Amino acid sequence: MAAPSIVNGLSVDVEDWFQVGAFETVIAREAWDGLALRVEDNVLRVLDLFAEADVKATFFTLGWVAQRNGALMRRIVEAGHELASHGFDHARVFTFDRKTFAADILRARKTIEDAGGVAVTGYRAPSFSIDQRTPWAYMELAEQGYAYSSSVAPVAHDHYGWREAPRFAFRPLPWSDLIEIPVTTAMLGGRRVAAGGGGFFRVLPYGFSRWAIRQVNRREERPAVFYFHPWEIDPGQPRVADAPIRSKLRHYTNLDRMAPKLRELVHEFAWGRMDLIAHREAARAVPLAA
Repeated sequence: MAAPSIVNGLSVDVEDWFQVGAFETVIAREAWDGLALRVEDNVLRVLDLFAEADVKATFFTLGWVAQRNGALMRRIVEAGHELASHGFDHARVFTFDRKTFAADILRARKTIEDAGGVAVTGYRAPSFSIDQRTPWAYMELAEQGYAYSSSVAPVAHDHYGWREAPRFAFRPLPWSDLIEIPVTTAMLGGRRVAAGGGGFFRVLPYGFSRWAIRQVNRREERPAVFYFHPWEIDPGQPRVADAPIRSKLRHYTNLDRMAPKLRELVHEFAWGRMDLIAHREAARAVPLAA
């Protein structure tokens, strides 16, 4: 077991099977409303799993999903979880300029708040797409009143990553209380390795995640930040026949094994909402080096 004093951040990126970055070149946003919606049933399964383990989490939700699933948003809130923003329709931050990014996060926040009936103070960029190319993103989040972001993967990766970023909580702006809480990495052979969930958790043996979380909790005495998507526990989802082979491998591998692995994870370690982690980590957050 992790040390009782270490509560790790548990998060769910709420998007449907057709809204992922892996399929963005083969499924147009204009086609989304004509596709089978599976996110509600999958989120309900996630809520049941969390209730079984008596854990709370943060649901970083697309505005597009919240707009169509108001009852589901209220169900999340009623269960004691945090609703936070994942942007409106999964456009990556580096595809915006500051003005269009501002409009996106404002629209998403209003939609999620209207659907869930609670204030939204947290944000996660689609595909962890805040990096060195988007210095204005934190300024906009701060000016719009967000308390924290969990939008950075401090690793090198072909799909995302800001490997020079700090591994743990940092303050991206010297004049703001805004906190960034990167997704978890572990150290292996002197190198950072992704260890915060998603496809890595699905594909690699469960023992790897156990080792990584224990390293962060015990050796570094910091909380881990873990994420996954509702579609990852849905092996019956439609297959995208014309997707690139690499995208298919990333998306479909081990879908049938994800729920049992998650069940083991949420029972083995202590978990909490991301707003709790942001509050606890605020005093330890380092300034972002210029």
